[in-house]
Amino acid sequence: MPLLLSSCGKKAPDPNAYQVFESSVEYGITKGSTPDEIGLFADRLCIPKEKNVAVKKVDSDLAEAGCVFNETTGTVLYAKNIFEKKYPASTTKILTAYVALKYGDLNEVYTITENACVQSSDSTVAGLLPGDKITLNDLLYGMMLVSGNDAAIAIAEGISGDTKRFVSLMNEEAKRLGATHSHFVTPNGLHDDEHYTCVYDMYLIFSAAIQKKKFVSLIDKATYTANFEGKDGSARQKTWENTNGYLTGEYAVPEGISIVGGKTGTTSQAGSCLVLFSRNARKEKIISIVFHADYRYTLFQLMSQLLGLA
Repeated sequence: MPLLLSSCGKKAPDPNAYQVFESSVEYGITKGSTPDEIGLFADRLCIPKEKNVAVKKVDSDLAEAGCVFNETTGTVLYAKNIFEKKYPASTTKILTAYVALKYGDLNEVYTITENACVQSSDSTVAGLLPGDKITLNDLLYGMMLVSGNDAAIAIAEGISGDTKRFVSLMNEEAKRLGATHSHFVTPNGLHDDEHYTCVYDMYLIFSAAIQKKKFVSLIDKATYTANFEGKDGSARQKTWENTNGYLTGEYAVPEGISIVGGKTGTTSQAGSCLVLFSRNARKEKIISIVFHADYRYTLFQLMSQLLGLA
């Protein structure tokens, strides 16, 4: 029998429910070929049985959707609209980094193109210039800490040749992870009506990403300094500060919680978003997500309340 993540009692099955066993085989999540052979994928994940959990314990109206999952115990501590379509903004870069770590060589040097540097005046950038020569490793820090949209394009071009082919790879990997309610159009998350996900899909992607030690090292630093070569061969240096307000001291960390790291995202259509990996007082792994808060302040206000549930 398929496992319906949003099933409740004797109600009719939700047509949008996740078919964990079927998608596991179809998208290569496991090596097994029958439901009886599939276990590890579902065992590692938190699987909600309800769409909304503990929404009255916090100021849940501060954001449109969110979750708190204890991955150590498999417990769903909070859930609000976790299967609803949402725009991910720069939390998209979690998937970009995951794909880059899977297919790229961290030591490979990429040459920054004009295309990567063509960003709007209000776009968050890592400050790269056409002709710069920089490693994939440093580009990943520029993308994940300061949320450089130029770095995300450079990564996509460096791995796949162009963004279109890289985005195709992103969608393939998302489906392999079971994130079947998502569709990605860009590697940086700049708004497009056809670029969307949901809280639970982002959880699946982030949960897979933090299994990689290098990914964790990309999100757990307050600052990072990259040394690279300019177009004319001159030495260039950039220091990037994390957009995660907990790591920079902008916002107080709730008592008993240790923040490992995460990724912010903000556009007018997506609101303020945060995907976070932390540990509670018992050292258990906590993944918490807030999508579409109205402001950065209320984003962290709600996230702190959610971490209090952990």
